[in-house]
Amino acid sequence: MAKQQHNSKTLTVLGPETHFSGVLQFKDSLIITGTFEGSIESSGDLEIEKNATCSVDTIYAQSIVVLGQVTGNLYAPEKIEMKQGCKVIGNVNTGKIRIEDKVEFQGRVTMIDKQSDANLFALSPAQYKESLTLIQNT
Repeated sequence: MAKQQHNSKTLTVLGPETHFSGVLQFKDSLIITGTFEGSIESSGDLEIEKNATCSVDTIYAQSIVVLGQVTGNLYAPEKIEMKQGCKVIGNVNTGKIRIEDKVEFQGRVTMIDKQSDANLFALSPAQYKESLTLIQNT
C-alpha cells in the first residue's frame, strides 16, 4: 500500500498484488488496482483501476471512477464515472453520472439531489446528523 501527497490530500494505492477483505474507511483519495471484498466508507474519492476487482455490499465515497469490475451498490453524492471496458453489477446512487461506450452495466440508477432542504442554522447537531443520514439512505 503506497501513500503519496497530492494537492494537500493523501493518495493511497492498493497495488495489484493486494487482496483486501473487510471494511475499508478513508478520508482522502484511494486507487484500487488489486482485489477488494467487503464494504467501503469514505468522504474522499475512489478510483477502481482497469485490472481491479471489487466485490462489495456497498461503496460510499464522494466520487467513484470505475475502470475495472465492481459487483455491489455504489453511492457517490458528487459523481460516478464508468469508463470504457468496465463492468458494474449493482445499483447506483449519485448526483452526476457518466457512462462511456462499451461499459457492461446491470442495475438501477437513482439520481440524488446534493442539496439538503434543511436550514443548517436552525437545526440542532442531532437534527443535522439525522438529515445527512436521510440523504445518504435515499
